[in-house]
Amino acid sequence: MTVCRVFSRACLMLSVALLLFMVLAPAAHAAGKDKADQEFDSYKVRFDFFWFYSKPSGSFTSAGNAGVLDLQKDVGFSSYSTYVGKLDWKFTHKNHLYLSVTKFTQNKQVVLGRTVTYQGQTFNVGTNATGELSTLTVIPGYEYDFIRRRQGSLGIQAQLDIFDITGSLDALSQVSNGVPQPAAFSSGTLRAPLPVAGPTMRLYLIPNSGRLFLDANILGMYFFGYGNFYSSIGTLGFSFNRNVAIRAGYQIGSRLNVNTKTNRIGVSLTQQGAVAGLEFSF
Repeated sequence: MTVCRVFSRACLMLSVALLLFMVLAPAAHAAGKDKADQEFDSYKVRFDFFWFYSKPSGSFTSAGNAGVLDLQKDVGFSSYSTYVGKLDWKFTHKNHLYLSVTKFTQNKQVVLGRTVTYQGQTFNVGTNATGELSTLTVIPGYEYDFIRRRQGSLGIQAQLDIFDITGSLDALSQVSNGVPQPAAFSSGTLRAPLPVAGPTMRLYLIPNSGRLFLDANILGMYFFGYGNFYSSIGTLGFSFNRNVAIRAGYQIGSRLNVNTKTNRIGVSLTQQGAVAGLEFSF
């Protein structure tokens, strides 16, 4: 009998709560909409497209620690231009879903200054070889804004960085230092989904003005004995109107360290450099 009474009271309280929600929700939605319309950073869908002048550095370690390919010492990769694209859907006042895509590809012909052993292949000193680095990163993520005011917002991002990284070294048959060298090719690939999280913010720098703003985030995660990852971007922006803004700054696109295991390659890779681009908000 007691159980029935408790159940009946719970049903009554639930019914009252649902009734209050039905009555108050439209007013709360309208108030939230009015509040959002007063914010300088008010939008539903946003698209960012950045030019990224990146300089890669780091190394690939062969499976079982059987040799290292250093991207600077062995290949001497220089800075090059690439892109970063991001689509952000703010489906409620404080909740976002987003998708970001970054593609890095660079190759360079080099005369090796030392003997390199990588993925079971040996490239002797003086060999004319072509090194290539290819990185595709696809990032689905979620953002929640703890604070969202007229002059800006502060929130947290949680995302899954899906990496597809390949480093290769290729040499045709040739004569090096008077010694015939057979053709050789070696390649190592790492595919890994890495969960990361961290704070994000946007601050409009001039009181009661939605023109000049600072946008930044810091994301990372430590994977105990398997490695670590972090990335960060900071930009200064200028809004022409509510729909179009220009942004420029600096980005550590990725700093990734995955330790070598007996059956896989290890990667220590950093992509960093200046960024500039356009932001479209609707």
